[in-house]
Amino acid sequence: MKAAPRLGAGVGEARRLTPHAMERASEAIGRMATLARQRGATRIVAVATSAVREASNAREFVDMVQRGAHLPVRILDGHAEALLGLRSALAHFDLGTGRTVVTDIGGGSLELVLCAAGLVDRVVSLPFGALRLTEQYLKQGTSRRAVKTLRRDVRAELRKCLPAREWRNARIVGSGGTFTNLAGMALARQGLHPARTVHGTRVTRIELEHILDALQDMSLAERLAVPGLNAGRADIIVAGLAVIAEVLARLDAPSIVVSAYGIREGLLLETARVKPHAASPGDARDRSIERLAEACSVEDRHAIQVQRLALQLFDALRERLGCSAAERDVLAAAARLHDIGYYISYDKHHKHSFYLIAHAELLGLSPAEQLVIANVARYHRGAAPRKSHETLSTLDRAMRRQVRRLAAVLRVADGLDRGHTGAVARVRVRWTRTGIRITAVPRTAGQALRLELWGATRKRALLERVAGVPVHIVVA
Repeated sequence: MKAAPRLGAGVGEARRLTPHAMERASEAIGRMATLARQRGATRIVAVATSAVREASNAREFVDMVQRGAHLPVRILDGHAEALLGLRSALAHFDLGTGRTVVTDIGGGSLELVLCAAGLVDRVVSLPFGALRLTEQYLKQGTSRRAVKTLRRDVRAELRKCLPAREWRNARIVGSGGTFTNLAGMALARQGLHPARTVHGTRVTRIELEHILDALQDMSLAERLAVPGLNAGRADIIVAGLAVIAEVLARLDAPSIVVSAYGIREGLLLETARVKPHAASPGDARDRSIERLAEACSVEDRHAIQVQRLALQLFDALRERLGCSAAERDVLAAAARLHDIGYYISYDKHHKHSFYLIAHAELLGLSPAEQLVIANVARYHRGAAPRKSHETLSTLDRAMRRQVRRLAAVLRVADGLDRGHTGAVARVRVRWTRTGIRITAVPRTAGQALRLELWGATRKRALLERVAGVPVHIVVA
């Protein structure tokens, strides 16, 4: 259950919560506490952030919640609030190397945690929430002059407390409604509507400035129609995006990665006494892929064999096919999950694989990467990829080519384990004057591999089209 009562709305210079806002928030908390108790929850935790901690009548609101919901409220200071955001980021992103700035924008404040290899260097809390700045600067509308003034004042304050030299080009992870709406708009502009979540979306600084530039010239009614923008955020989104833009400019960061989680999940992890640790690159991705494979009862022996053979083929063919090194991880994930569609049905299981992967909660992957993985798995059998197919139509040209290249490799690897017996120990690949020669080496000397040879041969056509040469598959 979720509610946005805007507790900090209308506080004014006196910094007093209004009776109406307190009543809205208290009622929402009461409903949530009632539902939690009905569901059997034995530990219920409530915390308050900047709106309450800065209010002169904070005690009045805390007492109201205590009376109405029979629930104590812990008021977080800026440092504690920021660390909850970091706790969530550690659970979802690989922060074990390099410098990262974990950023959260709420209604009343901006929280920044600067960490190196997952260790906190400093915490910065500033009164730059989207609601607060909207009321302070944009009450009369989002004119260019008003937005320019807002950005100038934010920029001046960031100069005082955010060291640019040491943290230039740091990785930026952003959480909160401003960031998730930014990701939603960015994905919509790219045509990636099938993406289930915005988690892991990377938005470039240039794209952010384009979106901000467009939104500030729109009326509220026009912003309400912008794809990817939540209607409840339309009136305060410009202020939030302006803050993000200034943070990126201060750190000279080229892009930002969006988290769909944040302080609320950090609180959940803290309450459950789960302490995430900084992970190495790829840990979150690999862990979530393995969990999905397990949840869908994947036949591990076959999936791992196909993955192993696919990566051997990829390493041998990568340069000639024009693949990037990063595509290796995409192929590995698609190979591991290519048969999860069996969990739904044997018939058309490749199509079920697409939907299961596309709608799974896979960490460490951007929505675009997840859709590519889903499509590569979908085309491990059946018709070859075509632009007219619904699953491919929303991808750009570069992504469609990537799907074709990787699906071509995956098809042959899958054919080389046609009997699901792991009979092929390894493959050798040579480019000859007559084409590509793939030699399957049997696990047992003298083994015929007839079924594997037949399976790979009948699935080689896409690889031939992608490579532009004939493909010959033989047994050592």
